[in-house]
Amino acid sequence: MNLLRQCCAAFRFLTIIPLLGTFGTDVEDLQGALPFFPVVGIVLGSLSGAAAWLAWQIFPPLAASVVVTFVLLSFSGALHLDGLADCADGFFSSRERGRMLEIMRDSRIGVMGVIAVVMILLLKVSLLSALDSADAVRAAVLMPIAGRAALVMMILLLPYVRKEGGLATPFYAGRSGWPLVITMVLFFGAALVVSGLKGVYAGAAVLVAVFLFSRLCHRKIGGATGDTLGASCEVAETVAVLLLLPHFFS
Repeated sequence: MNLLRQCCAAFRFLTIIPLLGTFGTDVEDLQGALPFFPVVGIVLGSLSGAAAWLAWQIFPPLAASVVVTFVLLSFSGALHLDGLADCADGFFSSRERGRMLEIMRDSRIGVMGVIAVVMILLLKVSLLSALDSADAVRAAVLMPIAGRAALVMMILLLPYVRKEGGLATPFYAGRSGWPLVITMVLFFGAALVVSGLKGVYAGAAVLVAVFLFSRLCHRKIGGATGDTLGASCEVAETVAVLLLLPHFFS
């Protein structure tokens, strides 16, 4: 029963999918939800893969790519995209660490945040549109899994820096390596099933990108916040589709 509650907590936190009742709403459920992040990614990947298959049957590639990109961001209600915008505003503000954190907490979006959001959406759309229908479906399946794997990796790589706490605080209670092991097994297993060795290469590239982004976060603010976690999800999704382009590893 505890595992089911923790799984529900992961879905409640990472998606806007409505769940009946209060199952998975306790803090204890959130604290144990981390191993279920890749499970959420697999479910979302199945949904976005189906959406991609349908979109490529109806629309030309560019329009289909816009549809899939919208589906991907809608899963979380654009929460991760909002985190990317806040990160860009803070990291590119050229201020000291404390002021960066204040800027990131500000609900208003600045110029750098707008640029980051526009650029990441353009990248996703343009990369997806460069794929044929079969590879686009594969990419749509893999992207949400990569994004949720990135969240687990960032949580275990970096300390949480806000002393007052935040949305992601419960996941830092009793951190251990097991969620990362489970995540890597499910992530690379799904990548292998979906795209073969090319998917594994894409998965490895995602890990490198998330690691480099985590180093940037550590240098800038000394650790992670909810915003940096959301940004890592967006980065991972983009790198995953980038490595599925035809001229990579062909």
